[in-house]
Amino acid sequence: VFNAKTAELLSHHQVEIQQKFPREGWVEQDPKEILNSVYECVEKTCEKMKQLNISISNIRAIGVTNQRETTVVWDKTTGEPLYNAIVWLDLRTQSTVERLLKRIPGKNKTFSKFKTGLPLSTYFSAVKLRWLLDNVEEIRKAVEDGRAMFGTIDSWLIWSLTGGKNGGIHCTDVTNASRTMLFNIHSLEWDPELCKFFDIPMEILPKVRSSSEIYGLMVCFPVFKSGALTGVPISGCLGDQSAALVGQMCFQDGQAKNTYGTGCFLLCNTGQKSVFSEHGLLTTIAYKMGRDKPAFYALEGSVAIAGAVVRWLRDNLGIAKTSLEVEKLAAEVGTSYGCYFVPAFSGLYAPYWEPSARGIICGLTQFTNKNHIAFAALEAVCFQTREILDAMNKDCGIPLSQLQVDGGMTNNKILMQLQSDILCIPVVKPSMPETTALGAAMAAGAAEGVGVWSLNPRDLTAVTCERFEPQINPDESEYRYARWKKAVMKSMGWETSNGPSNGKPK
Repeated sequence: VFNAKTAELLSHHQVEIQQKFPREGWVEQDPKEILNSVYECVEKTCEKMKQLNISISNIRAIGVTNQRETTVVWDKTTGEPLYNAIVWLDLRTQSTVERLLKRIPGKNKTFSKFKTGLPLSTYFSAVKLRWLLDNVEEIRKAVEDGRAMFGTIDSWLIWSLTGGKNGGIHCTDVTNASRTMLFNIHSLEWDPELCKFFDIPMEILPKVRSSSEIYGLMVCFPVFKSGALTGVPISGCLGDQSAALVGQMCFQDGQAKNTYGTGCFLLCNTGQKSVFSEHGLLTTIAYKMGRDKPAFYALEGSVAIAGAVVRWLRDNLGIAKTSLEVEKLAAEVGTSYGCYFVPAFSGLYAPYWEPSARGIICGLTQFTNKNHIAFAALEAVCFQTREILDAMNKDCGIPLSQLQVDGGMTNNKILMQLQSDILCIPVVKPSMPETTALGAAMAAGAAEGVGVWSLNPRDLTAVTCERFEPQINPDESEYRYARWKKAVMKSMGWETSNGPSNGKPK
């Protein structure tokens, strides 16, 4: 909950959502668990508001933000999901992508780039939806019976929160729609040709709206003991990376931010014109702040594994019990001692788009220990950011003079200093790291009919920031970066698709 006048964070609550890995390369979440976590967060945050003596009747609008490409299909008559949500970095659709590629002249991955801004990849929702239609009988049947609804997590939440099977609103916003591969980013409509190419029935798709307008009102649910927020409009919806761009106030052409979450996402606002990348970046919709307002575009570099590498060191290797401990291990040595870690667990995203890559740790000697591996993991996040920043500088022609950062990992001071050293430019971090939530709140508060939040640059309060300046010799930085690129080359072409496809190791 934010104060609409000062953008100050008043109260918050968070719940970690479980990831399920039923097979190698598969990543799922339970849509009901996601919905229940939202109920719990609303309930707990409202309780905290009461403890602060702030009446919850002051809450004027609700904004939704979500991990973008994660795909859900549910039954509109029962309100139940028909399968787990397939998470954005899931790789099960590799064979679907290859099958679709065969139908494109010259197997051109970028065949729809000028319509969608995206290459054909396991990353986007259309191929996940295609997999569900091909592999889940219940979903196929629900589509035939006219009971199925498709959406990314924002659609699932808005539909559920505005009444679900009793009149819930089935919609999404332009930023989420622009990540499906079914949406024309110029006409701002679902594209009949692309729907035909993926063989996806258009009647299951949500209605596309702007990022800031009243979609519907919050309905009272039995799970809300307090009846909190009943009747409050849900009036903001932005995919997480767009929300962070808004929360970082990057409203000017050429302003950029990098969010360090599970993955890493660098977005640069390109204004009302869509810029197409020559260097492996995506063109995406940044935001559209109202029904009659223009759409703004962004160039985006996406890295699949950032915070997830720290989680992997913690949960899979057990070299640390907490994420903070990983930072401590790295701090103790202050160098990777020539060890390089390429965390291509889900293939490589920008700028390579190489699904056959897999994670490697190389440059190991008898001297290497867990501290060096922890350091190499943090360095990997910074090197991956450098790769997308280089691509962005080439596409935009104007090198960034500083990088604005946000997301959970930015609390790691070692990481932020390393990032500045590897980029050779200052890194600027707002003292309130929840910029994604702030962006969603701004969109909700600025909506027509709510009007409690001004997006006029003169009214936006300057945020207090922490700055990290580069501290190492640029030659040293270049040397390490060149070694990293050598390691990336070694991670490629690892996985071939002609092995058994039953999800067992090949």
